[in-house]
Amino acid sequence: MTGVHLWLVFMKAFRATAEYATASMGGSGLGDSDFRVLEVLLHKGPLPVNTIGPKVNLTPGSISVAVERLHARGLVSRADSEADRRVRIVDLTPAGRALIGKVFSAHEAAMEDLAQVLTETEREQLAELLRKLGKHAAAVSGREIRVKE
Repeated sequence: MTGVHLWLVFMKAFRATAEYATASMGGSGLGDSDFRVLEVLLHKGPLPVNTIGPKVNLTPGSISVAVERLHARGLVSRADSEADRRVRIVDLTPAGRALIGKVFSAHEAAMEDLAQVLTETEREQLAELLRKLGKHAAAVSGREIRVKE
């Protein structure tokens, strides 16, 4: 199998899986980026706003907008850091914790239903291979691409 064919298979599988994952959040009123922000706060606890963006693959501008949107909905709180007043700490409110707890449980069950097609060994192999491919892509992405003229 060529690298291009592998990429096509990977992208088709990713799109189908992403659509399935998005459907598992249906009816929650959360978009993908809002879900990711709330999920990281659920599992990591209160975080500085500038730490959340890289964890959920959002740019500084996008994370600011997402946090503002979630704050306006009463799902997160923002407070100045006691250690550094330039830093804003974002945390789940009780309403945010209740919502993401419910939505994440449904999402987790849906992802388990999806993954049931794979044996435990296949799951471990897939995770290992995806990590290997991802680490290699990250390592080489900084290289200059030379095109012969």
